[in-house]
Parts: sequence; structure tokens; C-alpha cells
Amino acid sequence: MNTEESRHTIRVQRWVVITSVALFAVKVTAYFLTNSIAVLTDALESTVNVVTGFTGLYSLKMATRPRDDNHPYGHGKIELISASFEGILILVAGLIIIYESVINLLHPHEVKQLDTGILLISATAAVNFIVGAWCVRVGKKEYSIALQASGKHLQSDTWTTVGIIAGLILLRLTSIAWIDSAVAIIFAFMIILEGYRIIRETVAGITDEADMALLSELVGVLNKNKRDNWIDLHNLRVIKYGHVLHLDCHLTVPWYFNVNEAHREVDELDKLIGDNFPHTLEMFVHTDGCTPAGSCRVCPIQGCPEREAQFEGRIEWTFENITNNEKHGFQTG
Repeated sequence: MNTEESRHTIRVQRWVVITSVALFAVKVTAYFLTNSIAVLTDALESTVNVVTGFTGLYSLKMATRPRDDNHPYGHGKIELISASFEGILILVAGLIIIYESVINLLHPHEVKQLDTGILLISATAAVNFIVGAWCVRVGKKEYSIALQASGKHLQSDTWTTVGIIAGLILLRLTSIAWIDSAVAIIFAFMIILEGYRIIRETVAGITDEADMALLSELVGVLNKNKRDNWIDLHNLRVIKYGHVLHLDCHLTVPWYFNVNEAHREVDELDKLIGDNFPHTLEMFVHTDGCTPAGSCRVCPIQGCPEREAQFEGRIEWTFENITNNEKHGFQTG
């Protein structure tokens, strides 16, 4: 992510904060007008939007700081901490919604001015969904986990609000007091599930769990664009620190290449990955010299003066073999 993309991400998050504060005010107003515990629950859930909006903004600003002596890999992982905090708050909000709904089932409150409340809450749902979809789209494009988490949270808040609207409409039509609480409980479980999923993703990032989707995409790009001089690639490791992508691997090149020739192949690999993955890219590539006994059978270089065996075919790189710490080759004998 370049400087302009970082600024764009921060601008989007600022709008998330502004929107969250405004919608919270609208929902509180709707509660005082309707005296609906379901609307109050929705307003309480929106306090999470406000808190996490400011937290996400702070984390994005921190993530753009350059590396320093204390943070040699940069500050990108603070996005994961922010997203995990947001996931925890979403879980708590879901539990609060269930608690308040149960209390309302046992001790129903008198609800009033439902028409006005439904209109106000419906407007907040529409705005939440639009802003949330925008955050997710920008977050995926610019590989910002914090911004994606903010967007998904806003969208989950939308579905909560939809459930509450459904409850209020049914209540308006039937005058059955427990309906809004029952619907709110159902959607509270959806919120809890979304919070768990966000926490699961951030824990995976903090513990450097392999990103299978990213690795599969990377392997596909490498297979499609491999050069003849890239005889083998193995011991591949990919770690994401926010928008920064760290890649380690061993690249096998002809053993008779000098340092400059081997470095040129590393540069080509660096360029290929940088062109296809819009992260800030850091590569640590260890070059290995080929071994005639094992590498000739998978090496397509024509006219090689050191060939000791006939070329039998390139081996298709897969997630399984490209991450192993051993060179590939056909078995002899």
C-alpha cells in the first residue's frame, strides 16, 4: 500500500467514525420516542461502532508509521489487535442484546410512536449497510484488516437493525409485546457469530497462520509466469503485517550463475510478485545452485553446457511442495 492508498484508507475510516456517531445519536433519539427496549438494544450495539471506529482510525494511523529500531517489521500488526478488540466488543454487544431482550420478555415495556421509530431506524440501517459495504470493498482492495473489520461490523449492525425493524412492524400490526425481543435474540446470535469470525481471523494473523487463499493465489501466479532459470522454488513462507507482505523462499538457479546473474533472477521474481500483489512487498530470497543429478530432469534450459540428464518436464508447483524445505526433482532409477 503506497502513501496515497494509506491516506485513502484513513479517510474512509474517518467517515466510519463520523457516521457511527451520527447514527448512534439517531438511535438514541428513536429510543426516547418509542420507549422500545429493542431500539435501546440497537443503540447500545451502536456504541460499539463508535468505540471501534475510533480504535480502527488510531490503528490505521499507527500502521502507516515507518519501521523503527523497536519495530523492524513495521507497525502493521496493530490492525490485527484493533480488529480483535472489535470482535470482542461485537460478542459483548450480542450478549447484552440477549440479556436485555430476555428482561423485556419478562417485563414488557409500553411502546409508543412506532411509526416514527421505524422510519428513523430504517434510515440508520440503510446508511450502515452502504458505509459498511464501502469499507469492506476498500479494505479488501488495499489489504486493510482493520477497515474490513469495521465494514463487516457495520453490516452486522445492519442485520441487527433489520431484525429490530421486523419486530417493531410485527408489534405495530399485532400488538404482541414479545415479538420484538424474540427477533432481537435471533439476530443477536448472528452478531455473536460475526464477532467470533473476526476474532478467529485476527488470531490467525497474530499467530502467523498460513493464509491459504493468498498462498494458493501466489502459487498460481508463479506457475503461470515461471522463467526457465527458475529451476525450482521451495521453502516458501508468507507473513502479512497489516498491508505489508513479507515473503521468504529458496530459489534454485543454475549453479554456474555469478552473483549478478543470480540477483537478476531474484529481481525478476520480486517484480512479478510486486506487480500481482498490491502490498508493500518485502522479499528475502535465498538462491540455491542446481544439482546436476537432481535438477537436470526438471530444468528446461536448452543448450545448457552442464546438463547431465535429459529434461523430463517441469514439476507443477503446489502449496504442498512449494512450502517444503527441499528441492524438487524426479526420482532416479
